[in-house]
Amino acid sequence: MKTICVLTATRAEYGLLLPVIKELQKLKNIQTKIVATGAHLSPEFGMTVNEIEADGIIVDKKIEILLSADSPRAVSKTMGLAMISFADYFAESRPDALLVLGDRYEVLAVCCAAMNEKIPIFHMCGGETTEGAVDEAIRHSITKMSYLHFTTTEIYRNRVIQLGEDPSRVFYVGSTGVENAKNVIKLTKGELEKELGFSLGDEYAVATFHPVTLEDNTAKKQIEELLDAISEYPNIIFLFTKANADADGRTINSAIEQAAIRMPNVKLVSSLGMRKYMSAVQYSSFVIGNSSSGVGEVPAFGVPTVNIGDRQKGRIMAESVICCMPDRESIMAAIEKARDPKFRKEIDVSNNPYGKGETSKQIVSIIGKFMEENDANIKKKFYDIKR
Repeated sequence: MKTICVLTATRAEYGLLLPVIKELQKLKNIQTKIVATGAHLSPEFGMTVNEIEADGIIVDKKIEILLSADSPRAVSKTMGLAMISFADYFAESRPDALLVLGDRYEVLAVCCAAMNEKIPIFHMCGGETTEGAVDEAIRHSITKMSYLHFTTTEIYRNRVIQLGEDPSRVFYVGSTGVENAKNVIKLTKGELEKELGFSLGDEYAVATFHPVTLEDNTAKKQIEELLDAISEYPNIIFLFTKANADADGRTINSAIEQAAIRMPNVKLVSSLGMRKYMSAVQYSSFVIGNSSSGVGEVPAFGVPTVNIGDRQKGRIMAESVICCMPDRESIMAAIEKARDPKFRKEIDVSNNPYGKGETSKQIVSIIGKFMEENDANIKKKFYDIKR
């Protein structure tokens, strides 16, 4: 029996992987092993490995790599620890394939270790662009290490091919985020408030703000501008989830923690988990911040997104996404647009560019066929586009 290892290091990545994991577990001739690492194992970031296990997913291995600092030096050291730790794991477990998603620095380090062990890598969400973050270079680097590619749009598929990957190994499948938005059973608003332990009032927004990692020392100023803007809306509850474990992520989290003390309309949780997050988005007035979920999943609900700054710059965006500069006045103008009944009516009929929500079955069908019928020739040829 062949084995596929599925890597997850963050709450957002896990949510996108979950439908694929569930489909993989249905395969009779392939064993699926889940490895949790990174922020999943940190109490500071909500110890979200508990959410994985609460979903009934057995975690085969927990590998701690995260340093308790968020400087660029600490990120580099975390990557080094990840490579060392996963070198041991892959040498001992020898999976037949590794499935990864996206663009995180931990994922890059793990893929380096897998590549050195000659383990074929299957990559979800390649070809995307995020011009404000180091994720941009990391994502494309992972693409070049990977053998099978699953992209969320046809444009992203073409970009992966442009990077020299053979079209026969690159598949446009859509986004599992859209699949989650359609299929996850939502809590009622009352049930959500009970689990959160506080009321969300008559109007609320879901907020997540991450550092823009290709900018120097902007995190503190940008989160202050966001908090200044939302102070002008005392009748709207802003439900924040913590920033991730990027450089300067703790700077942002500290600012929100202080705001939650002095501002009654700011609520902060470490993590919502997928079901509570999807439920919160469904009943919200709008989503605000710079998370990829605001671009990928949220448009499937017909809920506006206020996308701040350059972190997600370059991504294909639905008409429901309102982009603005990371300053108080621009953010307030975007909030006003998001709350405008005319705008909300317009986006009710807009199309989501990330597919119709039938992604996981496509991915697993391709993986299953490949693993049963083929051995990867990891001596890949560079595919040249004919001019």
